[in-house]
Amino acid sequence: MQSIKELLYKIADDQLILGHRNSEWTGFGPLLEEDIAFSSMAQDKIGQSYALYQILHELGEQAPDTVAFMRNANQFHNCILVELPNGEYDFSLMRHFLFDTAQAIRFEILAESSFQPLAELSRKIRGELRYHTLHANTFIKKLGSATPESISKLQYALDFAFPYALGIFEESPYEAELIAEGIFGGEKTLKEKWIEKTEDIVRQTSLHLPDWQTLSPVNGGRHGQHTEHLQPLLDEMSEVFKIDPAAEW
Repeated sequence: MQSIKELLYKIADDQLILGHRNSEWTGFGPLLEEDIAFSSMAQDKIGQSYALYQILHELGEQAPDTVAFMRNANQFHNCILVELPNGEYDFSLMRHFLFDTAQAIRFEILAESSFQPLAELSRKIRGELRYHTLHANTFIKKLGSATPESISKLQYALDFAFPYALGIFEESPYEAELIAEGIFGGEKTLKEKWIEKTEDIVRQTSLHLPDWQTLSPVNGGRHGQHTEHLQPLLDEMSEVFKIDPAAEW
């Protein structure tokens, strides 16, 4: 059971934290359409995190609100990529592409999980993620082949974000158990599929992937080791809940 909880926590925390980062684009997007798109994706991710926390609650963990808003940074299992500040649009777009490509594949794998509550939820979430990956792929292809400036900015964002993206696949201490019991196919399998998919999209642009085999992943997030950026974000996220614990998502 602990293996399932660990898996649920890291997926839910990823969705919650990136959902809040995406929500910070509301009113600040470079185009109205992008403002709306990032706001919509933020709502999806936060809603998905709630559903995952609800499964955890059914497994004996605390209520979703308490889990989402009353933990400190060292109790979160999200990868470091999602907690980084938004920066400029080029970084947020690249993070969106790299992360959501991985999440779409993750939920495709989890749709066949032997743990039925997660399998059923994954089949629903993967439908929502089709929009997210379509959006990311469209803009990466357009801006990655547009002008020298757009190509240069996206390439810089890709080079910067890639080591953090490799941290998505930091393995669980329960990896062998998850695979053996058919709960999840494993981070190694996910990473291989992700590399293949990202290479396919990037190949259709003027960008190029970093030599990922020589890069050191930025790990630690899955084990509660985070940057200085996470706790201030959590403080901001929990402000309303601490004032009014009865408030609903």
